[in-house]
Amino acid sequence: MSIDVRNVTHIYMPNTPFESIAIKDVNWTINDGDFWGLIGHTGSGKSTLIQHLNGLLKPTSGEIIIDGKNIHSKEVSLKAIRQKVGLVFQYPEHQLFEETVEQDVAFGPRNMGLPDEEISKRVKEALELVGLPYEQIKDKSPFELSGGQMRRVAIAGVLAMKPKILILDEPTAGLDPRGRDEILEEIINLKKNQNLTVILVSHSMEDIAKIVDKLAVMYKGQMVSQGTPREIFKDYQGLVEKGLGIPQVTELMIKLKAKGKNVSTDILTVEEAREEILKHIRGKGLA
Repeated sequence: MSIDVRNVTHIYMPNTPFESIAIKDVNWTINDGDFWGLIGHTGSGKSTLIQHLNGLLKPTSGEIIIDGKNIHSKEVSLKAIRQKVGLVFQYPEHQLFEETVEQDVAFGPRNMGLPDEEISKRVKEALELVGLPYEQIKDKSPFELSGGQMRRVAIAGVLAMKPKILILDEPTAGLDPRGRDEILEEIINLKKNQNLTVILVSHSMEDIAKIVDKLAVMYKGQMVSQGTPREIFKDYQGLVEKGLGIPQVTELMIKLKAKGKNVSTDILTVEEAREEILKHIRGKGLA
């Protein structure tokens, strides 16, 4: 299942004194099985853009094409699109409202008009996909859970509708390090085991560098670059000018290089940095 964003512009409150261009002339192709990261400073248009991908917002101009069809054409059902393109908002636990975990996860499938037996099956599968044991958690109130568990319940509610594409807007925001690591691990597992197309929006350069295959950068409402994380993070100065950064470990290697140490700056993770530093220590590259 592919998405083509073609020359999409979105203007809030057009033809009023409060008119604001949120995104402008954005082009982006998301192919089946891709794992994209989307970064940009606050107000760069990331959230506006992703809300176009399942029809929550309609472009002021341009087109959103899913599997060859404009999703806003008369023959396309937006309800069906939203079942296929699941969007998990920032702080999704704020959207939990049912008395039990099971009822909350069942909300989407029930609105799809599925039979009770299928709903129960999907709820169990979705909870187990996000690492929550069904029998132990199904009758608990969502509000008795930890922040990380609540977030996983919210993600399970989207997964229960069996989307082909999963979009996550800052899924680790506000979590402690343990909760953040758990959520990232679950996202990696979902991508691998469910063959989902995933789009991850994040302010954390470390999170992005660890797990995505492709990276898109938003700046002042425009998509200014696309590439692999290594390609994007090579432009350290350009990212800083756009109010962004690079993974801390990459910045460390750049500083070592600036001090005359013979190390590669093409480093994204702590593990890679460790190997690079050890290699040069053995070769007296850091002497």
